[in-house]
Amino acid sequence: MKIELREITTAEYPLLEDFLYGALFLPFGTEPPSRDVIFQPEIFIYIEGFGSKYGDCGVIAEAEEYGVVGIAWTRIIPAYGHIDNETPELAVSVVSECRGQGIGTALLTKLFSSLRERGFKRTSLSVQKENPAASLYQRAGYEILYENDEDYIMVKQLVLNNS
Repeated sequence: MKIELREITTAEYPLLEDFLYGALFLPFGTEPPSRDVIFQPEIFIYIEGFGSKYGDCGVIAEAEEYGVVGIAWTRIIPAYGHIDNETPELAVSVVSECRGQGIGTALLTKLFSSLRERGFKRTSLSVQKENPAASLYQRAGYEILYENDEDYIMVKQLVLNNS
């Protein structure tokens, strides 16, 4: 599958609702929640008013035959993976039928480049320990900063600290 990676456009911001729902981790055997779950304040904060905040940055993976198949985005928000007001928190979602094909890795690489261009030094995220994406994040250079019984708070340095 040939993928085009590019910055998200304002016209595509509404797609974030579907991809936010797709980003929710459901342990094996768990019944998917109603799509309305994304409107809970602690979840909706990841997309509400996207494009209006410092740290809002997003990239899209698009396949000619399928349309948009993945989005990775960041925001500086008081959410699960927040570590400070200078570090954008990552969210990423790839449609289920396209997972395991390198799209998530490609999205992360493109997003990291966009964040560096904007002057960000690092990015953070929160991921449940059971989520297979935790290994993707580690391969992409994220390191565990904190952990509790269920989650990792991870950070990736985007620039070398010897400047």
